[in-house]
Amino acid sequence: MEFFRIHRTIPFMRHALLLNIISLVTFLLAVLFIVTRGFHLSIEFTGGTVMEVHYSQSAPVGDIRQAIDALGYTDFQVQNFGTSQDVMIRLPVRPGEDTASQSRTVLSALQAQSPDVQLRRVEFVGPQVGQELLHNGLMALLFVVVGIMIYLAIRFEWKLAASCAIANLHDVVIILGFFAFFQWEFSLSVLAGVLAVLGYSVNESVVVMDRIRENFRKQRKASVREIINASITQNISRTIITHGSTQMMVLSMFFFGGPTLHNFSLALTIGIWFGIYSSVFVAAALAMWMGIKREDLVRPVKKDGPEVELG
Repeated sequence: MEFFRIHRTIPFMRHALLLNIISLVTFLLAVLFIVTRGFHLSIEFTGGTVMEVHYSQSAPVGDIRQAIDALGYTDFQVQNFGTSQDVMIRLPVRPGEDTASQSRTVLSALQAQSPDVQLRRVEFVGPQVGQELLHNGLMALLFVVVGIMIYLAIRFEWKLAASCAIANLHDVVIILGFFAFFQWEFSLSVLAGVLAVLGYSVNESVVVMDRIRENFRKQRKASVREIINASITQNISRTIITHGSTQMMVLSMFFFGGPTLHNFSLALTIGIWFGIYSSVFVAAALAMWMGIKREDLVRPVKKDGPEVELG
């Protein structure tokens, strides 16, 4: 399916060096921010008070957030739990306050809004649980990265595989760099977004590399730069359809999904745009600079007669 077809090849690799220098600087800055500033971890990782409240009708989630915000809390979470009448509230640890005093203060504020609200459960989640969640999340990220590396190694010749792997690492580190620099809250939903971006980005890179490999077999007299430019140009319509439809869905979550999905959709938005960029200007350019050539992808097979190329 194509919205349009570009008949003239666009010279994407003409500015590859400049754009990759910018990418390298951005990557190094992201690493610097991650190391020096760290992440603003949510209470899922740091621990805090968990409250479960029940309403006789659908819970006014927006009013609940306003009431808690008026108490001076900044890092808190409010979300429906099970049904539209049940709400789970997560509060960060406050110096000089224990779980009991926090729950009484918040419950009083909620009852001032809706006298029918009932406190069903309150408990303290220690930092040990948060550390376990963080460890499990990082292990999940590690397993996804290893799985992608194995997949790329099986699917492509090593130069194409290495280019895809570096491009995907580039995307993930830059997303994390954004969250470290702006100190956006890093929660389990953001970690899920990073994992989704990994799969999304590798898919885009694989499509571009697949077309490059195909064109090496078809365009026998074209240069490496011409083949890469042609391959990217041929994928433009598919890229617009795929990423445009995905971005519309992500933007709907960003604007209408509330605070719960805000940072998740933000991580996906950054990943989508950098995924497009890295697949075109990072992965493809690295493959070109690594010296990818037709002989790497189309190997001659010796028979009794002259050599025959597998295309």
